[in-house]
Amino acid sequence: MPEQTNPVARAIDKVIDAVADDGAAGEIPGRPGAEPPSLAEPVEPREPLPPKPDQHGPDPLTATGQPSGETAESRAQGGPFLTTATGTRLPDTDHSLKAGPRGPTLLRDHHLREKITHFDHERIPERVVHARGAAAHGVFQAYGTAATISKAAFLAKDVRTPVFVRFSTVLGSRGSADTVRDTRGFATKFYTSEGIFDLVGNNIPVFFIQDAIKFPDVIHAGKPHPDREIPQAQSAHDTFWDFVSLHTEATHHTIWNMSDRGIPRSYRMMEGFGVHTFRLVAADGGTVLVKFHWKPKAGVHSLVWEEAQLLGGVDPDFHRRDLADAIEAGAHPQWELGVQIFPDTPEQTFEGIDLLDPTKIVPEELAPVQPIGLMTLNANPVNYFAETEQVAFHVGHLVPGIDVSDDPLLAGRLFSYLDTQLTRLGGPNFNQLPINRTHAPVNDMLRDGMHQTAVHAGAAPYRPNSLDGGCPFHAPDGYVEVPVPVEAAPRGRLSPASFDDHFSQARLFWLSLSPVEREHVIAAYTFELSKVYEQAIKERQLLVLARIDPVLCREVAAGLGLPAPDGAPEGDPAASPALSQVGRTWPTEGRIVGIVAGPDLDAVRTVRQAVLDGGMVPLIIAPTGGVLPGPGEPVTVQRTFAAARSVEFDAILVAGAPEPGADAQGARDAKAGVSGTVDPRVALLLNEAYRHAKPLGGWGEAREAFTAAGIPATAPGVVTGESAADVLEQVTGLLALHRVWERFPSALG
Repeated sequence: MPEQTNPVARAIDKVIDAVADDGAAGEIPGRPGAEPPSLAEPVEPREPLPPKPDQHGPDPLTATGQPSGETAESRAQGGPFLTTATGTRLPDTDHSLKAGPRGPTLLRDHHLREKITHFDHERIPERVVHARGAAAHGVFQAYGTAATISKAAFLAKDVRTPVFVRFSTVLGSRGSADTVRDTRGFATKFYTSEGIFDLVGNNIPVFFIQDAIKFPDVIHAGKPHPDREIPQAQSAHDTFWDFVSLHTEATHHTIWNMSDRGIPRSYRMMEGFGVHTFRLVAADGGTVLVKFHWKPKAGVHSLVWEEAQLLGGVDPDFHRRDLADAIEAGAHPQWELGVQIFPDTPEQTFEGIDLLDPTKIVPEELAPVQPIGLMTLNANPVNYFAETEQVAFHVGHLVPGIDVSDDPLLAGRLFSYLDTQLTRLGGPNFNQLPINRTHAPVNDMLRDGMHQTAVHAGAAPYRPNSLDGGCPFHAPDGYVEVPVPVEAAPRGRLSPASFDDHFSQARLFWLSLSPVEREHVIAAYTFELSKVYEQAIKERQLLVLARIDPVLCREVAAGLGLPAPDGAPEGDPAASPALSQVGRTWPTEGRIVGIVAGPDLDAVRTVRQAVLDGGMVPLIIAPTGGVLPGPGEPVTVQRTFAAARSVEFDAILVAGAPEPGADAQGARDAKAGVSGTVDPRVALLLNEAYRHAKPLGGWGEAREAFTAAGIPATAPGVVTGESAADVLEQVTGLLALHRVWERFPSALG
């Protein structure tokens, strides 16, 4: 991609310009408003501020998909003065209308009633699942490589399609934490020229169940216990493990959840999958079956479990903050959309794998993922509620060239999504909300209903008609379901015999992981099952693990203090290296580098600029906030010793051995309770980062800081030297591996 058209390259230039040390506030992502506030309350009337440069709202279209010509300003609040909902100016909103200063409040206070009534109705029902989400705007540019297998217009070469993407956790409420162990949603709304296409997937390519009729059951089991409403946003409790140990078709999805995939480093470093098998239709009518994959350009990376636990308290909003800050900083996340392609045979199988079973994958070594386009997220929402909360996805939003398969889980979703939006968004006109509006003209003959915002003309919302000149007419190139023959069969609540294999692919996943990843799976099962109260459920789940692998079962049983049952694993399938997150190098753009400041400000400035030049985000860490004292160009502090924790950073650089700050008192900051020549908060920061296998580097007297943290200067991934630039270069090389995996020796070999 040429430099001038590369959004990431342009964004990096923007970041370098934006964060140059000029002493101004907001030089890193996170500024809340479009301009810095004044110290005193502003009193001079002025128009509302525009959105921040990293934000844009839904494209300006009418409720029926026509360009409206609106500007962002015309859709937002306007005018310098406070008004009622109908535009009447108000001189006061701090005092109710009363009969005298101490008299009763009067019922006739129309402003009080309007303000309180609207406030009382500000919330809508949250999603039953995927309630906790974060989203961004972007663009999808097709490579044209799918044009031979699908006639969808947005897949033609170089076509650019606006998108809105919502990431989410499944089980937690809107107020839950981001970094819990859970499946993540990855839902993409394509605003194509032929209508909306929603690719509504997850970060795990398989699901817990094979038939949608069991979806209420698995969600009821995963949700908090109904009597206490705990635990929130996690699966470490009896009802979840009771269900998955009895419903062994959940085994494959469960082991993915117990792996590092269950705690991604960020949404930017998370794969996405369509889960189901879809059917693509070419212009000549030919069809193929496909599975959709989103591959992050930054690589697939995860947290370690202790990081996830710390972040639940230090920053429960870590994933949504990371996504928004990266976009604001100009490190625009990118994913390639790819497809695995299979012949559309009557059996709908491939290499013995049933393509209609949503608990199965097709290993990429058998069917490579073929890239068909690039998605770049380049703008944050202007308003969370209007966009992220009200966006309505539906797997039935399809365009010509894309059709569904007979996957029984997908069949239920085709019903459930529409039904859900009717309840959440107050009626059948949810597609007219700005974030849901199609970019194609709408002439649907649908009328009236709650929240109807289109003003339909004409006398004949039916066809055929003559009163409206026959309009609307049937489209010869419209959407047509593929006329797949349906085999005659007896009616019954049935499933194919191929759906009975619940363990072979869970074993495939286990055998495909590196030793350190297997250790994490063992630890996850052990932690989760240790939270289960009923002994019988633990023992039943161990019987399931015995069907996957004897080592897995034995190690988890040992952690639980239980005997390991005998079991026969389901064969020895060839490993799929594509399932492991370890062993490759990845771009470092958008990574967060903490720089613990020392007395040599010139070195701090130099390495900070070098971090920026590498497309990463530097955060200066010092005893206090403000600007570092000393001659030369000012260096602004972003994190204090009291506020910084290692979980926020991907790597840490240390410019010397910082002495204890003035607030290094146990009474003020419990992290500072251990005295020494190096600030104990810095020692803790380094010790945590070392335990989490993050690259560390330092120069000057940095060895003293590492010693205070109990870190050998010769340990793997610890770089020291006299040149800050040389140290950074080596640390960046380590960062490309995501972690210093040698620090996690495994007994599994």
